[in-house]
Amino acid sequence: MARCLPTLRAPKLPDKYRSNMTQKYGFTTTILHSDRQKPIEHGAPHKPIHTSVTWGYSDARQLADVFQGKQSGYRYGRQGNPTVAALEDKVTKMEGGLATICFASGMAAIGAVIQGLLREGDHVVSSAFLFGNTASMWQTYGGQGGKVTMVDATDVAQVEAALTPATRVVFVETIANPRTQVADLKRIGELCQARGILFVVDNTMTSPYLFQPRLVGAGLVINSLTKSIGGHGNALGGAVTDTGLFDWSRFPNILDGYKRNPQPQWGLAQMRAKSLRDFGASLGPEAAHHIAVGAETIALRMERSSASALAVAQMLEADPRVAAVHYPGLASHPQHALAADLFRSNGYLFSFELKQDIDCFDYLNRLKLAISGTHLGDNRTLVIAVAHTIFYEMGAERRAAMGISESLIRVSVGIEDTADLVEDFRQALQA
Repeated sequence: MARCLPTLRAPKLPDKYRSNMTQKYGFTTTILHSDRQKPIEHGAPHKPIHTSVTWGYSDARQLADVFQGKQSGYRYGRQGNPTVAALEDKVTKMEGGLATICFASGMAAIGAVIQGLLREGDHVVSSAFLFGNTASMWQTYGGQGGKVTMVDATDVAQVEAALTPATRVVFVETIANPRTQVADLKRIGELCQARGILFVVDNTMTSPYLFQPRLVGAGLVINSLTKSIGGHGNALGGAVTDTGLFDWSRFPNILDGYKRNPQPQWGLAQMRAKSLRDFGASLGPEAAHHIAVGAETIALRMERSSASALAVAQMLEADPRVAAVHYPGLASHPQHALAADLFRSNGYLFSFELKQDIDCFDYLNRLKLAISGTHLGDNRTLVIAVAHTIFYEMGAERRAAMGISESLIRVSVGIEDTADLVEDFRQALQA
């Protein structure tokens, strides 16, 4: 069992803002009974699927009060929905945060940070070890007048050296996809806290069960709900959670209109308007329901998939036909000790490289259980030849700089029986 970091205390807030920041029960119990903390029709244990996109009020003044923020309520489906709100509350509890906004996908959640909080001329320091689409999004932001510096986030000194007076955000993934580099999260968090910079952490590869980024001082946490939180590969979704740790009065881009809210709510208030209402990447109620139900078993699934990932990675590392295995749970991983300090376990994702005389496509085609597909965090084990698919557009030079070889295979381990998975990956080598 990995050691946990000392708890980083959130700023002292009025009680009405702290309802989701303390938990009476354990992780799974809290998630299972989250919906029941508020009244549900007919005593159902799940929030029902509300498909309406408009909300009527018997008093026209009430609708005006909702628009003006004088009372809570729903305006239009693009800006909020009771089913989605129930999921937002559940994700907030998972992350031990202040509040959450859900979006149509994980990429929409990352884009929401750019759309809602950054301006032309702002500077971002980002880990160079990123999911391909995230790297592409930062390139797009750079083309629109933003400035982005990509660094090796396993070394806090590189992050510090890249900071400028215009730096507004430092962005990292917990475990990088696909080469599994682990960012120096705690020291980067301390650096951002000292400099008053918003620390944004993508927690998708670990999940809130294995790690809560608030423990290292993250101000915003990104989750692709499509992955391990939903778990079943049947719904797209993303989320941004405010941990309550960042002092938004130090962030120069908050518009005066959103400062009418209590200071801890400034960031998400602006994002709900600028990123959700204006940008329109709203999560639908049907998808929200699928994700909320899937989230109930995240702890059980992550424990099984993490254990199986370690077993398969160990088998592959011991085989002479495998050139390299990249998994933080292995003692050979450069950040193995760091990961052991940070995470409950090392997650479901690993990648490996075959020796040069073995064709990666032939190997993948010999697998009987693992499915060739581009997804992560599913109940089923998924594999993909990285350089030829999801990182193909990046080009050979950029792939080489990121340590992505032509034979690299990414594996997202599911919840199949561990022995069956180990044998499947072994038999494909023997053939």
